[in-house]
Amino acid sequence: MNPPPFPIGEPLTLPPLGSWPCSIHLFDDTSAAAIEAALAAQRPLLVRGEPGTGKSQLARAAAHHLGGVFVSEVVHARSESQDLQWHFDAVARLGEAQSLGAARYEAEEIARRLDPRRFLSPGSLWWAFDWAGAQRQYEQCLHNHARPAGSADQAAERGTVLLIDEIDKADADLPNGLLETLGNGSFSVPYLDEPVRLPAGVPPPLVVITTNEERELPAAFLRRCFVLHLYLPDDDPAQRGRDSAVQQQAVADWLVARGRYHFAERCPESVMAEAARQLTQERSEARLRGSAAPGQAEYLDILRALATIAPGDGEKQEALLTRIGRFAMQKSTGLAGG
Repeated sequence: MNPPPFPIGEPLTLPPLGSWPCSIHLFDDTSAAAIEAALAAQRPLLVRGEPGTGKSQLARAAAHHLGGVFVSEVVHARSESQDLQWHFDAVARLGEAQSLGAARYEAEEIARRLDPRRFLSPGSLWWAFDWAGAQRQYEQCLHNHARPAGSADQAAERGTVLLIDEIDKADADLPNGLLETLGNGSFSVPYLDEPVRLPAGVPPPLVVITTNEERELPAAFLRRCFVLHLYLPDDDPAQRGRDSAVQQQAVADWLVARGRYHFAERCPESVMAEAARQLTQERSEARLRGSAAPGQAEYLDILRALATIAPGDGEKQEALLTRIGRFAMQKSTGLAGG
């Protein structure tokens, strides 16, 4: 698909979608170019960066901008590559068999009710590859996993954006299995005669994968991805060697610019600037201690708390910031005080 021009530097309002709340996203030249490149090359886009830099939201914002269907999957330690494709509820089928054993049914009826396809539910890759086929399977399955918001017509016309979140939490088998599926453009499903694949004329999905760098990803997987690094200004390699005070001010300015889009009417500029100053100072000290450094997520949490408790009251917000800011910024053991 040829994407329309991205609104670089302009706030893009994202309406509520499933469990995702209303939010605001800012595209920059780098993230927009990465999405365009991944779409054109039909490669997954791996987004790297510390927590809270907007990696997951980037996928949702891309789906909203492109007009496609948004499908998301959060990976955990027990996730397997098959879980992204399909789910089979063997426990429910066993329960059905036991209940049928206590009643008298014709053999044909028993076979119909124990048909494995009635316990087969589409996974996120199935929805992303073939929405119409996933919808048909979803409607005949008795025990489904969650269905993404969207329609077959929307997926066929505008494509899908699949977010695979926090892939570094899984073993290497998952990214390797995902690589095989994306490389083949299809995958087999038990009990079905035909593999799941992209129908003719349907735009290929944009697959966005995020990592918090908790585990090294396989080299073969990385080679097949386009990679986008999301930095705060003090992490950007292009800014290395700059004076630390200059770097802290660059981070503070960057945070305030984002705070304006979310809380301009509920937090005075002076409060946003002071919250950013305190956070950048704590960020620098945390790195010297070797502990997790606060970032954009913590900054917006602080402003959200201030705006909720004392909307628009700068004097009260400044007093609150002194009292509550540490609870968002200092998360290592023993640092928040007694």
